Amino acid sequence: MPITVKSAREIELMTEAGRILEIVHDELAKALHPGMTTKAIDKLGEEIIRSYGCIPSFLNYSGYPASICVSVNDEVVHGIPSEHRFLRDGDIVSLDAGVIYKGYHSDAARTHAVGQISEEAKKLIQVTRECFFEGIKYAKEGNHLFDISGAIGRYAESRGYGVVRDLCGHGIGTALHEAPEIPNYEMDRKGVKLKAGMTLAVEPMINIGTWEVDWMPDEWTVVTRDHSLSAHYENTILITEGEPKILSLTKDTSI
Repeated sequence: MPITVKSAREIELMTEAGRILEIVHDELAKALHPGMTTKAIDKLGEEIIRSYGCIPSFLNYSGYPASICVSVNDEVVHGIPSEHRFLRDGDIVSLDAGVIYKGYHSDAARTHAVGQISEEAKKLIQVTRECFFEGIKYAKEGNHLFDISGAIGRYAESRGYGVVRDLCGHGIGTALHEAPEIPNYEMDRKGVKLKAGMTLAVEPMINIGTWEVDWMPDEWTVVTRDHSLSAHYENTILITEGEPKILSLTKDTSI
């Protein structure tokens, strides 16, 4: 599949999709508390998405049964919400969500503390977020795609963390997953040259332990093989002739 360069009108629509998704994440962050079920998170997320006239990107995507991916502690991504899974004080929870606005997707993820968490967990969440911002320093027209990948991987590994290799970021637009795939670790080649108008979902997935992961029997939930904590931070970005524009984050864009 070729990498699509978006028109001015398409960028307008994706900008609005990103703005709405930022609101979804902000509202979910406010609602999180010990004792909340992961299903309640999903229900609230879907309600907010639909209140803006949008469609959840994830619901029924390749059979995924929910609107919000809710992944707790050693779950890396794609945790399936459940009425029987309760958040506990000290947990960390990753929320991955997407919205479709007038046919265009946005995709973003955040990892949150539930109550009081360990210093180790706080540091993981912070470094994962920093990895994203390190990566997008290279997300400029004329640079190469894997410049982003290498920057993310070097930053995480220099701090002793494992960088998930089995999952990656991706292009985004009228489809949730478009070309290209965007690894989060150093590659032995450059990748495609970046052009203004490309839209990408950049998403470091970082583990306290090793990079290795396994799929659970539900065939969706991905967990760290060593059961160490994992964090996830993602935004939809637009490549421009200058600095990238973060479509799903309009405030607090400093590391």
